[in-house]
Amino acid sequence: MTHELREQGLMAGRRRVARLMRENGLRARQPRRFRRTTDSQHAFPVAPNRLDQDFAAAAPNEKWGTDLSYIWTREGWLYLAVVIDLYARRVVGWAAGDRLHKELALTALRRALVMRRPAAGLLHHSDRGSQYCSNEYQAELRRHGIVISMSGKGNCYDNAMVETFFKTIKSELVWRTVFQTRAEATKALARYIDGFYNPCRRHSALGFVSPAQFEKRSANQTAPH
Repeated sequence: MTHELREQGLMAGRRRVARLMRENGLRARQPRRFRRTTDSQHAFPVAPNRLDQDFAAAAPNEKWGTDLSYIWTREGWLYLAVVIDLYARRVVGWAAGDRLHKELALTALRRALVMRRPAAGLLHHSDRGSQYCSNEYQAELRRHGIVISMSGKGNCYDNAMVETFFKTIKSELVWRTVFQTRAEATKALARYIDGFYNPCRRHSALGFVSPAQFEKRSANQTAPH
């Protein structure tokens, strides 16, 4: 909040902002407990953990993380698959659907590939869920020369960057909204991810700029003069 006000030209310190928020009954949304959706009871081969909780990346399209989550609507569950570029924490591909299957994960991946067109050697990290271990998903990764990495068994910290995104979107959007239909929830997700999270939402780890701004600044700094 302090950084947002300063960018708008208002001089405000953190203590003053905190006091004004208390006086007006304003407080940050707190995350709830996160429930995993991983189905690791399958016969597909599992890749080693090449990421090894090293979430730092020197450039875009060096490391991607992906995962699946769920959103309740009065029409039933809606499932969300995302692909996040770990460099700027930008969502580079996502898909939503009424079934938790490999096609949902594949759609998110293919959208990311079309949008970013990464060079061979990109590291792709996921959990051991059947969607990511499926033959079709693995074949898509190998077709693009992508290095495959998977979390250790039962270790939620191995994919912490993506799970943090899910906690953020649920705290800021999902838990404060009652969705009547899956279509309504999908539209809200699009507005949040493409209209707010990527271009506008500030991250302290990125110097209080958004993922899109962080990538733009990085590109400007490395561009030849």
